[in-house]
Amino acid sequence: MNQITTVIFDLDGTLLYTLEDLQGSVNYALSQMNYGLRTLEEVRHFVGHGVYRLIERAVPDGTSHEEIDRTFEIFREHYSKNCNVTTRAYDGILDLLTILKEKGYHLAIVSNKMDSAVKALNEIYFNTWISVAIGATDTVRKKPAPDTVFAAMKELGVSPKETIYVGDSEVDIETAKNAGIPCISCKWGFRDLEVLEEAGATMLVDRPDEILSLLEA
Repeated sequence: MNQITTVIFDLDGTLLYTLEDLQGSVNYALSQMNYGLRTLEEVRHFVGHGVYRLIERAVPDGTSHEEIDRTFEIFREHYSKNCNVTTRAYDGILDLLTILKEKGYHLAIVSNKMDSAVKALNEIYFNTWISVAIGATDTVRKKPAPDTVFAAMKELGVSPKETIYVGDSEVDIETAKNAGIPCISCKWGFRDLEVLEEAGATMLVDRPDEILSLLEA
């Protein structure tokens, strides 16, 4: 592996446990539309491809595009006000970021979560360490397209050969591959180990401090 100077992180399931807040807003939107509610386990499997896709998966089969759009708008408005009710940083993440920053690494977040929520949560939890936080918008292709990763690299002034991606899903593995950079896969996130292995994970970590060990290996 080339000398790594830059670490780009996924957000949900990697830096932050966000599942219960996502479920809360999903179920609020579903209830407003008189649809059945979703369990935490169902939402865990639905996330990873952006919040519109999350809603597409959560609504009943056969729901019209117009009703999906309406459900999504209800979700988006609710989540924007309730994205930090039970959300928390995973144990060891703040310690890891502190060490990486002290060692001079460039740090960024790239997520398929709504850009406004990504920036808001970064400001709450990680603004001491991370200045570049990019989420999904209507104008840039979201992961697994590499566009947002390249945008983060450009903002940081770094190249792919010195960058590594850290995520918790098969989407993150594919994103890193499309960007031409290595990927570290976190086993504490929203995907089962089997999913990560089937997606071709080559570097797996059980704890945040193991990320530092891999970077310095």
